[in-house]
Amino acid sequence: MAVQHFTEVTFTPLHKTGGLFTAFESLSPSAFYPFEALRGFKEGLDRRFEEFMRGDMPVQKILQRPDDLAVYTLTSLLPMIPVPGATSKRRLPVPGQLSSKTDMPLGAGMGSSAAVVAATVVLYEHLLGRPQSVEERFEKVRFCERLQHGKGSAIDASAVVYGGLNRVEGDTVQPIHIGPDHSLSRADGWYWVQLGTPLSKTGECVARVRERHGSDTALWREFGEVTTRLEGIIAEDGDPTDVLRQNHGLLQRIGVVPQPAARFATAVEALGGAAKISGAGAVRGEAAGVMLVYLEDEGAMAKLMEAYPERRWEPLRVSLEGAHLSGEARVALSAE
Repeated sequence: MAVQHFTEVTFTPLHKTGGLFTAFESLSPSAFYPFEALRGFKEGLDRRFEEFMRGDMPVQKILQRPDDLAVYTLTSLLPMIPVPGATSKRRLPVPGQLSSKTDMPLGAGMGSSAAVVAATVVLYEHLLGRPQSVEERFEKVRFCERLQHGKGSAIDASAVVYGGLNRVEGDTVQPIHIGPDHSLSRADGWYWVQLGTPLSKTGECVARVRERHGSDTALWREFGEVTTRLEGIIAEDGDPTDVLRQNHGLLQRIGVVPQPAARFATAVEALGGAAKISGAGAVRGEAAGVMLVYLEDEGAMAKLMEAYPERRWEPLRVSLEGAHLSGEARVALSAE
């Protein structure tokens, strides 16, 4: 599910600097990546991923700095360079600063890293004058995201590239069409609540669950059945309370729901609703990241959150559009 919170990535030329500065808001201090080192940088991260695949390195050790994933994304586009830009006679990349800003919680299960990757891909597609198909863009985001999630699914990549609601099964992405009157389009009864930033990353959770439950075919069949029922209910804009509670119970069984999040879900259920973690959850610490909540009684939701004054929460509304070039950026490119 793509939600109406956005990450913007921009590029500002800084000639004669010989490389790329990063300035990712709320993510890290600025870093500098010299151009002559980019190809070796990418090869180094590819080797670290291969070490992870051989079991010689934990997934959370592949990336060494928070900015690495976005810069790796840029270097993955190097085979498209040098190519004259659609509106420029210069060869790219040119030295400059790659910046981002976002209104979504970072590292909390809302696909913030995938959003940065997708925005970087779209930005450089247009700077290079080489727009890709949405399928090619999805594969590029998925390829780069493997450094963050290891053997995780393509759920985040599908959300940020295709937008809307999608069912992801293996390599297949199937859109679930909803109209403007759907409760998710109107943010009616749906909310997201941030319950801290997990200590464990998505890749670490995936690896732990795979290690402990990977061969439990009955468990994964039950996950699949619950997902199919939820898909049908959402498509008909029905009441998802029961099936969301079942999904939450399965997530507790695989050990990714910290106790504070479980207590919060119990409080929501006592009011007649349901809650489940949005992302991978956590296998260390007490923070769960973002939880999705369905509770029809708007007043009851507001009253509940009075007990969590330090927690950010908002109605959840679906974005039907995936990563794209903003109107402001189109104007800037046209003016170049």
